[in-house]
Amino acid sequence: MTDFDTFGGVYPAMCTPFHDDGSIDFETLRADAQRLEAAGVDGLVPMGSTGESATVSHDEHVEVIDAVIDAVDVPVIAGSGSNNTAEALSLSQRAADAGADALLLISPYYNKPEQQGFVEHYETIADEVDVPQIVYNVPSRTGQNIEADTVATLAEHENIQGYKAAGGDLNQVSEIVEKTRDQEFDVLSGNDGETLPILSVGGTGCISVAANVEPERMGAMVHAALDEDYPEARARHHDLGPLFRALFWETNPIPVKAALEIRGHGNGNVRPPLTEATEETYGDLESVLADYETPFEAAEAR
Repeated sequence: MTDFDTFGGVYPAMCTPFHDDGSIDFETLRADAQRLEAAGVDGLVPMGSTGESATVSHDEHVEVIDAVIDAVDVPVIAGSGSNNTAEALSLSQRAADAGADALLLISPYYNKPEQQGFVEHYETIADEVDVPQIVYNVPSRTGQNIEADTVATLAEHENIQGYKAAGGDLNQVSEIVEKTRDQEFDVLSGNDGETLPILSVGGTGCISVAANVEPERMGAMVHAALDEDYPEARARHHDLGPLFRALFWETNPIPVKAALEIRGHGNGNVRPPLTEATEETYGDLESVLADYETPFEAAEAR
């Protein structure tokens, strides 16, 4: 566990690599974690949606978190959410016991709880697990939105210290920043194309899919914005725009795994019911990635 007190900067939402037989490729997982650390990211997020957490067993879930923690020295924010409060509590405690620095908790999916249900779900976990926690709102996957007033209520809990915004509603994100700005509470973008707008209204960073492929360039954009160099941040945002869009041509993480395979970092294997990227997507991704072939100097990222 590392010592950190804020969720600022770039945190790649890591992929979980699989062998052809569907088992987890821990060697590639560790190498990928170390590659991203060397690129200067501010931390790593294993076992989120991009990590295919929905298709791994609980033991595999914790083994992935363990492997990433052991491989790097940067903070690790472990995905540990579930649509079952007791299950999310168990996963969260196991991740904390493994040494995770913080937890990322997707809102309960499928159940579609009322707003009070969200409060009770998150507070139950925060009361029992004493590590910083991030509320993850992604209505497109869960079927229900966590409203701004609900987030403000949750922010009053000392262990609930952040919010990952992946709902596509910038007005709501701005309202959340407004209502929590006097507290020790960070708002992170969960959609790469919205990262710069979210930073401009007081966000502190991003949990990023694109950072798996272009960690230095994402770092340059985010840290330029955090340094209030918005002309530089805007230029880098527009440079990365084609990649942001390409990584969602098919369901995440199908395209990002294909992009990593093209770059020589593992393969495109996913677990069912997901399917590998089509040949057309592979070909189009190669064209997009060709525009980023010029090596990026890490020194430029700060």
